[in-house]
Amino acid sequence: MSPTLVLSLIAGYFTVLIIISLLTSRKATSESFFIANRNAPWYMVAFAMIGTSLSGVTFISVPGMVMGQAWSYMAVVFGYIIGYLVIGTVLMPLYYRLQLVSIYTYLEQRFGFWSYKTGAFFFLLSRAIGAAFRLFLVAGVLQFAVFDAMGVPFAVTVSVSILLIYLYTFRGGLKTILWTDAFQTLAMLTCVGVSIYLISSELNLGFKQMVQTVRDSDMSRIYFSDLKDDKFFWKQFASGAFITIVMTGLDQDLMQKNLSCRNLQEAQKNMFWFTISIVLVNVFFLSLGVLLYKFAAAKGIQLPTNSATGKIIGDNVFPLLATEHFTLFAGIVFILGIIAVTYASADSALTALTTSFCVDFLDIKRFPEQQQARYRKLAHLAFSVILILIILIFKAINDQSVITAVFKAAGYTYGPLLGLYSFGLFSRRALNDKLVPYICVACPILTFIINANSKAWFGGYEFGFEILIVNGLMTFLGLLAISRPASLPVNSAR
Repeated sequence: MSPTLVLSLIAGYFTVLIIISLLTSRKATSESFFIANRNAPWYMVAFAMIGTSLSGVTFISVPGMVMGQAWSYMAVVFGYIIGYLVIGTVLMPLYYRLQLVSIYTYLEQRFGFWSYKTGAFFFLLSRAIGAAFRLFLVAGVLQFAVFDAMGVPFAVTVSVSILLIYLYTFRGGLKTILWTDAFQTLAMLTCVGVSIYLISSELNLGFKQMVQTVRDSDMSRIYFSDLKDDKFFWKQFASGAFITIVMTGLDQDLMQKNLSCRNLQEAQKNMFWFTISIVLVNVFFLSLGVLLYKFAAAKGIQLPTNSATGKIIGDNVFPLLATEHFTLFAGIVFILGIIAVTYASADSALTALTTSFCVDFLDIKRFPEQQQARYRKLAHLAFSVILILIILIFKAINDQSVITAVFKAAGYTYGPLLGLYSFGLFSRRALNDKLVPYICVACPILTFIINANSKAWFGGYEFGFEILIVNGLMTFLGLLAISRPASLPVNSAR
């Protein structure tokens, strides 16, 4: 594909998003920016959440991981089901009963000022680094495939990309994003479906033969029984449940969409259908992964390997095949798919960051609507600049292992949120609120130390996603140590 063609695709794609923005952001207010006036149809929210919950990293990594990890990731996905059940039956009723805009307001009602600000701060930190990391990886793919040949600097690529996100989100916020993310989810699912179809056609596989090929492959194994293996089924399953509770139920980004539904019943209906959809989508991604490796083997294509280990670099498989070995049409579909899934995640994250900052730190509702709009737009612009700066710092570091470590470190900050909400929901004790920030900073550090030394301390055991559970448990115990029996019922926030 020529750079001019890809650039035209990107320009056309963003033109559609900006048109959607213009149509949906008329008479926008802070209420529509933050929670879409609590009037969003549940089916639109469910569909839009698919694109938001995935990312460009997922789009590339999940198909690539089937070599070496097989379908072990499905254990995590099965765990999602339990997590979404908890969100729908425990967290959503709480959020709707309290009529929250920012979900971290609950922490103030339950524990106090410092607990509230600590929870909101950890969200801002985690989401800013996480969104920047995902954009950095995908911007690198686009830079390599398109903009290097045109002599466009990486800084310009990133700045223009985020500026475009700002342009179609700064007025309408969530009200616009529900429509743009629905469009982007459709584009992403179309890409996966078309890719599977085209690869199957190249391999002369009908539908039944394709299903049989995927099912019979060693790469489609799901159950692993070795406790010390990072693919151990039940470890992955438990991790998936807790990851969902924390990174969806305790994350302003995804819960903001759920809070836009008309009432609790519709929000729960949205969560039910979204759960079914996200399981099926991951089955498609993993099936695509098996077919990608089958295609490469059938065509004798040399896949990229790590020079130090000799192992195939899974994250490079789909981009390489799509841009260099598939048909032109398939390559176009891939580019559109990766743009769709990346920006569906990024635009939602930018709006959630703005919402949390405006509600949790500016207390924006105390201002008249005109001032709210001005502060909201300034905050939105500020977070756009912050994302650009973080991505450029990643680029300056230019060390993938260091950047990945920073991203993983940001993930540790969800542990305190898990501990705080668990303590609030499952105990009636009061906290020494001023000590909460110290506990929430110390526990991720201790968890990191435990994870780094787990092989030596626990007979070769290596933590995977379940390190989040350890982090949350340590935070819970730390909070218990600074708690006291409540002299009165804690309050209605429970």
